[in-house]
Amino acid sequence: MSQKQCILYDRPCTDCGECDFCELDPKKRCDNCMKCVNGDAEYRAVFIDSVEGSKEA
Repeated sequence: MSQKQCILYDRPCTDCGECDFCELDPKKRCDNCMKCVNGDAEYRAVFIDSVEGSKEA
């Protein structure tokens, strides 16, 4: 069984929880408000380089 990869650093996941916190306010747990993506611009883009999920049999 392979260990999950950290999405922030080049290392295996250590379940530290750092990826669950807000980019704009590091004291706040992310609640998907999308302020980090939307901001005040009329248009923003997010590039997705991979999608992870479980394989279904």
